[in-house]
Amino acid sequence: MGLMSGKVGVITGGAGSLGLESARLLLKEGARVMLVDKNQANLGKAVGSLGGAPDDVAAVVADVSDARQTQNYIDRTVAQWGKIDFLFSNAGISGVIKPITEFPEEVFDAVMAVNVRASFLACKYGLPRMNDGGSILFTSSIVGVTSDPGICAYATSKHALIGLMRTVAKEVAGRNIRVNVVCPGPIDNAFQADVEIALSAVMGKNATEVLDAATPLGRHATAEEIARMVLFLASDQSSFSTGSVFMADGGLSA
Repeated sequence: MGLMSGKVGVITGGAGSLGLESARLLLKEGARVMLVDKNQANLGKAVGSLGGAPDDVAAVVADVSDARQTQNYIDRTVAQWGKIDFLFSNAGISGVIKPITEFPEEVFDAVMAVNVRASFLACKYGLPRMNDGGSILFTSSIVGVTSDPGICAYATSKHALIGLMRTVAKEVAGRNIRVNVVCPGPIDNAFQADVEIALSAVMGKNATEVLDAATPLGRHATAEEIARMVLFLASDQSSFSTGSVFMADGGLSA
């Protein structure tokens, strides 16, 4: 019996590296998983890369900031497997790096929509269909507890997720549903690489090298390393953990 045997999970941002590696571990531990992402082709590749039994993984295309599309992926999951035990609101975008006086308003709004509104909607429409004793997890970031110049939208959104998490955790504790946040530091993936290319241009130096030098463990994480924490928080191994911020940043915030 695996840690997630008989459990059903939903992962937004499911075609990205963290969503995909989390799905891989959850499936290995016996879960059934619905992947949600905005791009059909990427979703198809993600599902194909997971292998395993075809009845254990499915996918839905959705703009996670849209209420109707959120309801649809929740409904599709329940229609497929009859329940939801774990909801991982992981989709996110980074925006641009600019001083606040130059920051495009439409980019700020887009970042808040995907990074915050989507998690609000996931809870609003997911909780009524979730089993008591389930688990909800948001992906924040190290900049959910710190910040740097030029990232007003991203840092604001990731801070906001912690406030949302703490509120929801208290609202649903009576149902024994746990709600937590994971805050990764830099991950060796395409999302972070794009951020560091932009950051390098602003800094005039190699941002990857700067981040590695500032991290006590001296490197970026792999997506699998963060996914192991996701598995812990999805499973009953974290049965007394709720309303908490779990850092996975190699000591960068210490």
